[in-house]
Amino acid sequence: AGWVDIMVPMAVDLLVETNSGEPVEQLRELVLEFVGRLTGKETIYQMMALADAIRERGGTPLEPLAYKKMYLDRLHKHIEHRLAALESGAASAEEYLVPGSRALLDALKGRGFTMYLASGTDHADVVAEAKLLRIHDYFAGVFGAQDDLKSFSKGLLIKRIIDSAEFRGPEFLGFGDGYVEIEEVKKVGGIAVGVATHEPECLTVDAWKRDRLVGVGADFIVPNFLALDELLDTVFPRTHAVQV
Repeated sequence: AGWVDIMVPMAVDLLVETNSGEPVEQLRELVLEFVGRLTGKETIYQMMALADAIRERGGTPLEPLAYKKMYLDRLHKHIEHRLAALESGAASAEEYLVPGSRALLDALKGRGFTMYLASGTDHADVVAEAKLLRIHDYFAGVFGAQDDLKSFSKGLLIKRIIDSAEFRGPEFLGFGDGYVEIEEVKKVGGIAVGVATHEPECLTVDAWKRDRLVGVGADFIVPNFLALDELLDTVFPRTHAVQV
């Protein structure tokens, strides 16, 4: 929670420095568009879009990796107290999970699902945070961004799973708050649940997220997983025997 409030102002400030003459609010809308569209992809893609926007305004951008480091340094300062609290036990994992997450994972595990965790965040950080949140062991695989952009993407992960011949596209059930994962699950004919949660409370639907996720094909929208029985009954409709 809160990463958008780090990335967007950073990008806007860098665009203002190009002296393009555009109003700050207009630049903010530009940044929100590409940040939202690329949410779920590796962070470097958002930084590549930022570099392109700077270049289009006559600026000389740094390498996208430099912007990524700048962003991650700011993000780490924003979340380091959370990581420290989890490591020390001062905070419970549930404080930093979308409400109902563990019950959902338990329910899917109980139904025999093979589960994967994929994130656009760097791989080492995804693994470390999944362990701190005590959810790592639910998954058959945990995947994050690699320096080699061709070695991992959510779309590539889904393709690899399908190519293994163990699963077909319509057997995919995906949960995510990013444009990309919803799009990739729908491409193979799966069911996509958009998690359009208003952070940090995660109790209500964020209208901006909802519009983005519905626009790319989300089948359902939830603010959290507290209405678990209703969600499971909707995703897995029960068949009723007909008496003759």
